[in-house]
Amino acid sequence: MMSNTSQYWIDLADYDIETARAMLQAERYLYVGFMCHQTVEKALKAIIAGQGILPPKIHGLMKLAQQSNVYEAMDDRQKDMLDTLDPLNIAARYPEQKAKIAAMLAPERCKDILLETEALLCWIKQQL
Repeated sequence: MMSNTSQYWIDLADYDIETARAMLQAERYLYVGFMCHQTVEKALKAIIAGQGILPPKIHGLMKLAQQSNVYEAMDDRQKDMLDTLDPLNIAARYPEQKAKIAAMLAPERCKDILLETEALLCWIKQQL
């Protein structure tokens, strides 16, 4: 059974993936990437919380995956997805990066990122 703290983080991750879907519909591509990052970040924090540890106030997905002890179990595609999503967190926070990152988020690319994030979220939930 999932702890209340883990469930809290999973509920946030589920909300964020729904927001990513809404942003894709609205053609707000920069925020599709941002919300996909947030989804994976919060799902990884659910695993950490499930270990009885307060999740760190960091955003680096690789570091969170390592701290949650799931990084080694990830396949190369999942690890690549962490690398893809990591800079997308910065885009919405720092305007000087916005144009650069927005340029790589074409509609088809955003659809792919969203699908891969959904698959990664499902896998992370299975690790709980």
